[in-house]
Amino acid sequence: QVQLVESGGGLVQAGGSLRLSCAASGRTSNRYSMGWFRQAPEKEREFVAIIDWSGSVTSYADSVKGRFTISRDNTKNAVHLQMNTLKPEDTAVYYCAASTRVFGGRQETAYDYWGQGTQVTVSS
Repeated sequence: QVQLVESGGGLVQAGGSLRLSCAASGRTSNRYSMGWFRQAPEKEREFVAIIDWSGSVTSYADSVKGRFTISRDNTKNAVHLQMNTLKPEDTAVYYCAASTRVFGGRQETAYDYWGQGTQVTVSS
């Protein structure tokens, strides 16, 4: 089992930045690819970004490409999502997820473990 805890959410004005973190505990000796997803009010949860175990391969949703950066520190069992130039449409609960696949991909079903989420609110 792997436990994931997100942090770093909050309220920010449009154009601002936030850095989300996800701390993993439990069976972290396994190699997991890690993803970030988000769910806005009354919308389906959607893919945001993914990073492979080594940290060398990443992929982003078109809506965040060029503004968000995913990274990981395996020595600290942590994954981060740097979010710049935030827009009101980025408002959502952001979830961290772990996949036992080499590269979990964009589908929720590929992920085995999920955090509880952290709220990000971007005001206009």
